[in-house]
Amino acid sequence: MSDPTYTPPKVWTWDSESGGRFANINRPIAGPTHDKALPVGKHPIQLYSLATPNGVKASVMLEELLAKGHKGAEYDAWLINIGEGDQFSSGFVEANPNSKIPAMVDHSEQPALRVFESGSILLYLADKFGEFLPKDLAGRTEAMNWLFWQMGSAPFLGGGFGHFYAYAPEKYEYPINRYTMEVKRQLDVLNRQLADNRYIAGDEYTIADMAIWPWYGALVKGLVYDAAEFLEAHTYTHVVRWADEIAKRPAVQRGRMVNRTWGEPSSQLHERHDASDFDTKTQDKIGGQSGS
Repeated sequence: MSDPTYTPPKVWTWDSESGGRFANINRPIAGPTHDKALPVGKHPIQLYSLATPNGVKASVMLEELLAKGHKGAEYDAWLINIGEGDQFSSGFVEANPNSKIPAMVDHSEQPALRVFESGSILLYLADKFGEFLPKDLAGRTEAMNWLFWQMGSAPFLGGGFGHFYAYAPEKYEYPINRYTMEVKRQLDVLNRQLADNRYIAGDEYTIADMAIWPWYGALVKGLVYDAAEFLEAHTYTHVVRWADEIAKRPAVQRGRMVNRTWGEPSSQLHERHDASDFDTKTQDKIGGQSGS
């Protein structure tokens, strides 16, 4: 166990044996570790991802667009195994210099456009297809407010609370208490907003919901970090109501399966190259597209 009275040295040096669940892939430098081109399928949009909360945002958006009838949103979803360091291949680094999933390449544009960062992908697709982002200035601004709220808030949930509560090699009171306090504050922010609104930005389902639900919806339903009881998630009743409503959307159910490699086999679709990849059993389970 590390020393709780640790004093930072004058100059920090990289300890590759520092421990933690992701110690084997964490490093203080960028760039590729190996040469490997990204595969390219038959559809205009190529998604390179894993079904983490950030990855789910992109696949949900694409499935929602397809459910709306946008054939140009057809996509291939290729599995990026971040535990094995796939995100450090030369091809992936070319698509996203930050080596984080998801990354997307749109081959319907010439030259092909790379789009990285999950919020940027959501905004790009909303603008490209004219969906899930209000057209009026006030509505668009409110949705964007909450989209950027998620971009700034989720690192405290994932890299802060999630790391120290679930993944750190040692459990220390100070960081767990510090980040628990912040996550509960964030849940209260959402709960107050959803007390007067069906969806995050108002009465319309938008990319703000798609950004926030994979993190905070999963959190209150006990699907990440196994922390629902610890956080008294059931007390955030409006967040729970909203999380349940979003989870019933068939496109969300499909999007959550894409590039998923854990959980019940019926919940996994390691790669997605056609709508038919969701087999008959799965289609029967999730049914047709619901309303907005």
